[in-house]
Amino acid sequence: MSSAWSLRFLTSTRGRLIALLRRDSHTVDDLASALNLTDNAVRAHLASLERDGIVRQCGVRRDGSVGKPAYAYELTADAEQFFPKPYAAVLNELLDVLDGELPSDEMERILRRIGARMASEYPPGHGDARRRLEAAASALNQLGGLAELGVEGENLSLRGYSCPLAAVVQGHPDACCMAEAFVSEVAGVPVRECCDRGAVPHCRFELAE
Repeated sequence: MSSAWSLRFLTSTRGRLIALLRRDSHTVDDLASALNLTDNAVRAHLASLERDGIVRQCGVRRDGSVGKPAYAYELTADAEQFFPKPYAAVLNELLDVLDGELPSDEMERILRRIGARMASEYPPGHGDARRRLEAAASALNQLGGLAELGVEGENLSLRGYSCPLAAVVQGHPDACCMAEAFVSEVAGVPVRECCDRGAVPHCRFELAE
């Protein structure tokens, strides 16, 4: 999700509602007053956000009146996807500094170690090479990629149509070493990266001979 999209979304009515809930839990009346909307309009937005797993009820509030208690709402962890994150910029700066201070072989060693450590958070592949690469594709997709198994005769590969490191690989092609180690560790078999680092980067990993 791009920062520009996130900023446009956060200026919409639904985005403003999410921003209010990011600060604190609120009732329907709280949100209606802050957004200058009717209670029913707020409920419609909340119902949609609840279905999407973005908002949840978190208890009730009583204002001292004899009326029915009001439900309070809060954001779930999934709501963080709507807020801009400077991860790409931070990673680029980090790689710039490391490139300037470390020999290339030490840089590669560190990146491979990071990739292997990241892989430990995902279920390892088992069975034949096909199933192992499918497990690695699933792990890549959870990182934000779009990878699938490629079959050419008896040759298997992973083809990515969206690279989770796209924001940094043009300036730092050695970042692909990290992805190579990640895929090898999850699959449990060695692979070599042969990625396309053009204007729109695409991942590709083949079984190492």
